Amino acid sequence: MVIFIFIKLKELFEQGRNYPWKKPNKCPECGSYRLWGHGYVRICFDGFSEPLLIKRNRCPDCYCVMHFRPKGYFKRIQASKKMIRNCLSGKEKHGKWNPSISRTRQRHWQKNLTLRISAYIGNTWKKSLLKGFNYLLFDKPRYIPVSCLT
Repeated sequence: MVIFIFIKLKELFEQGRNYPWKKPNKCPECGSYRLWGHGYVRICFDGFSEPLLIKRNRCPDCYCVMHFRPKGYFKRIQASKKMIRNCLSGKEKHGKWNPSISRTRQRHWQKNLTLRISAYIGNTWKKSLLKGFNYLLFDKPRYIPVSCLT
């Protein structure tokens, strides 16, 4: 289970395991107040030369393992929502991809967004990809608009 919280990634990069993580008050699955630390997981984020250590917790009652993720990011994607939106916007307005991120990743986002729009909004969608991104982001928050997975 992923729990989205406010994380200062620069501080996390600098402090590593010493970052002041706040443990949830209770398990989001079963409501148990007993949560244990469950180590760290390495996750890559754009702008950092090495993976960052993200804290995990485990509920001993229901065995749910939860790790944190910064607000403003999707699960399983290392670029922020804002960066993805900026890349799609730049391509739509200027016809060029952002040179600081590989074109392959940006085309992957565009292709998957097009497929998601077709699947969840309909293939008669005539508005921009950016409007489709915003629609899927806010009206269908269960889905990641630029992922090929659910």
